[in-house]
Parts: sequence; structure tokens; C-alpha cells
Amino acid sequence: MASAVDAAAPVGRAPMTRRTAPVWVWALPPVAVLALVFLYPLALVVQESLAPGAHADVLASASFREALVTTVWLAVASTAGCLVLGFVLAVVIAFVPFPGGKAVSKFIDVFLSFPSFLITLALLFLYGTVGMANGLWTDVTGDPSGPFRFLTTPWGVLLAEITYFTPFVVRPLLAAFSQMETAQLEVASSLGARPLRIVRQVILPEALPALAAGGSLVLVLCLNEFGIVLFTGAKGVTTLPMLVYGKAILESDYAAACVVAVVNVALSVGLYALYRGVSRRAGA
Repeated sequence: MASAVDAAAPVGRAPMTRRTAPVWVWALPPVAVLALVFLYPLALVVQESLAPGAHADVLASASFREALVTTVWLAVASTAGCLVLGFVLAVVIAFVPFPGGKAVSKFIDVFLSFPSFLITLALLFLYGTVGMANGLWTDVTGDPSGPFRFLTTPWGVLLAEITYFTPFVVRPLLAAFSQMETAQLEVASSLGARPLRIVRQVILPEALPALAAGGSLVLVLCLNEFGIVLFTGAKGVTTLPMLVYGKAILESDYAAACVVAVVNVALSVGLYALYRGVSRRAGA
């Protein structure tokens, strides 16, 4: 049966079809914004880094090599610390019933929105030169100064990064544990397996994809961390982002700063590709 529209249409004229714009037309506005805001400045940085002799001078300098080594070992050590601490915390929150467990899980979600300098500032209040720990020490012993001075060393930066980035490992672990069948734990426990063996042989294999995805993300974030190193006041700790800041702002050597920035971007993109690959395999 013909529809009312077809009946009303003039005889011999085909029904009018609505013309739509090609798909690529709708992609033009976001691509243009992306090119203006991100790709164009990045192209300028790459162009500036190609100044004659810039790469040779920077890559051959001792300051660049030291910054690269410091960046890599801090990122790797922080990631390892986050994986260990995050796994322990996630296991306790997910499988050990205690009052306020759900509140702790919710707080981890909120913690992810905190800026990194806020955590560093809190550590300064606790363990800084004039922090609470040193103040308590001087009050009790009468010494003119306290013993806690590690925040201005690489170990202070490491502590701050582990403190701040551990929730980025805990969150995917809790998501993975929420999908885990508790029957596996009950069967293992009924067969006489001790808690540590259950964790090692039952929980850890299930957590490996989430650990890999969270660890890859933390590694990328630690590689580019700037605020923690700056706010700890660790003058002897120079990472690649700090070297970019020093070359561009303090020395006004923009070509050298762009070279370091390009190297940092290349490392970040490589690690991000690794993170996406691991996340895809983990189903994240």
C-alpha cells in the first residue's frame, strides 16, 4: 500500500531524498582545531630543534645524558614502587573486609583528580626542613635542626611520585578484582591453601593484565612529571622536563630546549603506544 506521502507526490516525479554532507566535511572542524592548537605548535618545536648543530650539541652534553638517565631510573623505580604498593592496597581493599572499605575505594577515585603539587606540598609539611617531623624532633631532643632532609634528594622525588601515582595502579586492579569469581578463592581456601599462596597462584595471575596496563600508564606519567620535581626543591635532580624548563626559561636557549622536548615527546609516544597495546590486550 502506497503511503500518504507517495500519494501526494506529483505523478512522474521521484520522491525527494534528503541530501547530506560527506562524512569528511564533519571531520574538518575538529581536525582544524587540533591542527591549530596542537599540531602547529608541535611543528614549530620540531622546526626549532632542527637548528644547525642543536642536536649534536645537546645530545653530546653531559647534562642531557644525566637528565635522561635520571628521568628513566626515576620513572622505572616509581613504577615498580607503585606496582608493589598498588597491588597490596588493591588486594586489601578488595578481599579483606574492614570498616570503611567502600569509602577508601571511593577516595581513590577522588585522589586521581588531585594535582601532583598538592601531594608534594603535603609531604613538605610533614618531612620538609621545617616540617612537622623535624619540628617534633627538635622539640623532643632540643637539637637545632631535625634529621629529615631526604625530600630534596632523588629519594624524596621517588617517594612523592610513588605516593601520587599509586592510585593509578589501584584503580584498574580494583576493576579487575570486581570481575573475579570469588569461588576460585573459596576452593583454594577449602583445599588448605594459605593466604600468601592464594595471592600468588590465584589472584596475581588474574591481576597481571591490569598491572601491566596501570604500570604502563604510570611509566608514561612519571616520564613527563614536572611539578613534583619542582616543588620538592631537589636541586640536584634534573629530569628531561626540568632540563627543558632550564634551557628555555633560565638560559633562553630555545633550540636546545626544543631538542630535549622532542626527545621527551618521542619517549612518551613510544611508551603511550606500549600502554595502548597493553590496555587493548587487557580489554581496558
